[in-house]
Amino acid sequence: MTKRVLIVGGGLAGTIVANGLVRQVAEEIRSNEVSITMLGAEETHMYQPGLLYVPFGRIREKELFRDQRKVLDRRIPFHVDPATNIDIEKKEVTTASGKSFGYDYLVIATGSRIRPDNVPGMEEGAHWFYDLDGARKMRDALDAFEGGKIVVNVNAPHKCPVAPLEITFMLRDYFQGRGMLDKVEITYTYPIGRLHALEPVAMWTQPEFDKAGIKYETFFNTKSVDPKKKKIHSEEDVTLDYDMLVTIPPHSGAQVIEDSDLGAGGWVPTERETLFVEGKTDVFVVGDTTNIPISKAGSTAHFEADTIIDNLASLLTEGRFARKYDGKVFCFIETGLKDGTYVWFDYNTPPNPGPPSQMVHWFKLAYNRLYWLSARGLL
Repeated sequence: MTKRVLIVGGGLAGTIVANGLVRQVAEEIRSNEVSITMLGAEETHMYQPGLLYVPFGRIREKELFRDQRKVLDRRIPFHVDPATNIDIEKKEVTTASGKSFGYDYLVIATGSRIRPDNVPGMEEGAHWFYDLDGARKMRDALDAFEGGKIVVNVNAPHKCPVAPLEITFMLRDYFQGRGMLDKVEITYTYPIGRLHALEPVAMWTQPEFDKAGIKYETFFNTKSVDPKKKKIHSEEDVTLDYDMLVTIPPHSGAQVIEDSDLGAGGWVPTERETLFVEGKTDVFVVGDTTNIPISKAGSTAHFEADTIIDNLASLLTEGRFARKYDGKVFCFIETGLKDGTYVWFDYNTPPNPGPPSQMVHWFKLAYNRLYWLSARGLL
């Protein structure tokens, strides 16, 4: 009987799993011993980290998109039919069209979504770069900006943990390049008592912000935004005035996760080394969907996906588990428009950002071009 692998979600994590697995079990697919099917919500695949560059005109929008069927190996049936219910007891996934898909192994890769609607006034009063429409609006606002106070407001949880730092440094360089830095005041807010959740990154950031003339306000948990008065209020009773508000909106997981009662907030309880749903040995979780307290980033998704590929291939062909995920994460950090640094860490090794350099910035730009090889499981 054919062993069925069902992947729910067509973003980076699910795509890497699908493409990597199909190559490892190619013989079994040819002999009809294994099948791999993907359910997605969109015809196109978007390179989400590229959105960071849109507000500054540093990337063309068409570079962000590919046809998902061309990104996927041709041996993988792909259905643009998003899941509406995932029943891990019945081993069945129901889709928007009313179809049902059974499985022997399930990979949940449903990702995350921005929720500016969770903060009163944020949708109307803030700019962000986490979706294309928001990035376009922010680009237009920056083009029209003639000076004043910019607040970069960070909310939790959010994906790409270094993106708030990147956008802050990039804004400074952008206005310096326009010759108007003396007309701009940038203030960065963070919800805990330091500038980043990872303490070594926070310790690195503070002197970098001081050197760049960037102000900051910690213990700032956003309560509401007043678009008319251009004020942002915190739960700690701090109010900041702004002329332009750039926010990292709070995120939640996919609606289908909540509707299926698989995890509060759309985050699935996940065993941190096996990447199984807690209490299950036939359902993997990958990428932003997990509740593992590590960075929700593309590299996290990639390293988790590689682990799942090896384990699924081993389970399908040998009936055994292959290896554990060690928590590995690697993130480039743009420290402006011309230089950058990076961090890597795992469950046992803390991050240690190095001094920014132009070379690392160019490595980041090169990766922007190589992303599609990564999605295809070739990198």
